[in-house]
Amino acid sequence: MNRIELLRTLQRHLKLSERRSPIWEQNRIGKALIWFVAGLMICYLIFIAIMLSLIVNSSDSITGYEFMYGIMPFILTVDFLLRFIFQQTPAQLVKPYALIPISKYACVDCFLLNTLSSSYNLIWMAMFVPYSIMSVVFSEGFPAMIGFLLGLWLLMLVNAQWYLLARSFINRHLAWWVPIIGIYVLFFSPLFIGENANISKLCNFYAQAGEGFTFWHPLFYIGIIAILCLLLLVNRMVQHHLIWEELGKTENTSGGSTLQWTAFNDLGEIGEYLKLEVKGITRNKNLRKSFIFATALIIVFSLLLSYTDMYDSMFMRNFWCIYCFALYGAMILIKVMCYEGNFIDALMVRKEKIILLLQAKYYFYSVLLILPLLLMLPTVFTGKCTLLMLLSYAVFTAGVEYFLFLQMAVYNKQTMPLNTKFIGKGSMENNWLQVGLEFFVFFFPIAYISLLQALLPDSYAYLIILLTGLVLIVFHKQWLRNIYRRMMLRRYENLDSFRASR
Repeated sequence: MNRIELLRTLQRHLKLSERRSPIWEQNRIGKALIWFVAGLMICYLIFIAIMLSLIVNSSDSITGYEFMYGIMPFILTVDFLLRFIFQQTPAQLVKPYALIPISKYACVDCFLLNTLSSSYNLIWMAMFVPYSIMSVVFSEGFPAMIGFLLGLWLLMLVNAQWYLLARSFINRHLAWWVPIIGIYVLFFSPLFIGENANISKLCNFYAQAGEGFTFWHPLFYIGIIAILCLLLLVNRMVQHHLIWEELGKTENTSGGSTLQWTAFNDLGEIGEYLKLEVKGITRNKNLRKSFIFATALIIVFSLLLSYTDMYDSMFMRNFWCIYCFALYGAMILIKVMCYEGNFIDALMVRKEKIILLLQAKYYFYSVLLILPLLLMLPTVFTGKCTLLMLLSYAVFTAGVEYFLFLQMAVYNKQTMPLNTKFIGKGSMENNWLQVGLEFFVFFFPIAYISLLQALLPDSYAYLIILLTGLVLIVFHKQWLRNIYRRMMLRRYENLDSFRASR
């Protein structure tokens, strides 16, 4: 079997692994929602392309290709951040081939080829193609348009490999954010370094690449392809090192002091499950990173809302406030039972234990909302938000949004690793139904709040939002019991899937 045949075989195995995944049916539903959102995003990008074309075509001082390449630093930065939402780094299909005498880089090569061929790398073409038709082809010709688009596509491939490298290091340790941010500071250095540093200097600096790609100057293409090949080579070595480090690692069993969390002892069995929640976040790598990342995002958005005018509109303030309160649920609680899938057999031994686990989770994450409430107080001190607004959103999150997040306890049946990140049984680490629910949870409250604010004064709208959340908080035992009953109807199906996906 030659190299190409081996990669084709691994690719076929990868597709079969996806179809055999326990969450395949759920992902088909969730992916339909994602395609709907992608369709809206494409329409939005086409609208942006038309607006940019109208601006460029009415100007005599800049050409179409110069303008687009001039703003590419901002587009690439937005693309990098969006990939954290839409393009998670999946586990690599390595374990089944660990002992087979094939090239040690074969699985990694297959993984990298999939990242290059990802459809997400083409989504920005929804903006680039209409823009090039309106602002490049008629003024520079068809060959220039092809060179213009080819250069932009190569930049997106480079950004995809850069994201994969950065995400791999961030998954290893959150401290890697510091050098990554430093690289972006260097990237935008023409904005604030040197004489007459401003946004025009930054755009002019990168606009020079537009002429090179548009008019087929070979050095520009050689340079960008060399950067792409270098990133592929570095990713190849880094991914190989990380996955084999996880495969061959030994557990650290050294003794040490452990907290007993005796304060929970008075709460009986629910207290024991509360201890499990606390210990999961403090001891397990993936849960701990999600918690730290969510907290860091809340701090960032709180500072942006408080001390900048970036989100001064009422709609944006509502959106980011709701986002900050829902972050813990969106990153951790929505995966309810996925982490417990590692020891689900022990939980199922005795009747009525799962309902206690669900109650403990609900209480723990409801109390945890005190943290974003405290972190968002600077917005109150600066007059951007009111205390009633924050309290109503916190109660609404504990009632309505956690009610929606915990529904996933019925449908989640994919075991999530507690510590490992780069290896797995299959390539589908994400449940697209979870992603679809996240979109709904973030945008439904905004529509509801905006409707209330359009009909009523803000103070009355916040009181209705607060009461809406209180109703579901008061009746939390009833809807948790309903979730439990539906879980029990699917318990054998879910148990088989949890075991198969470990």
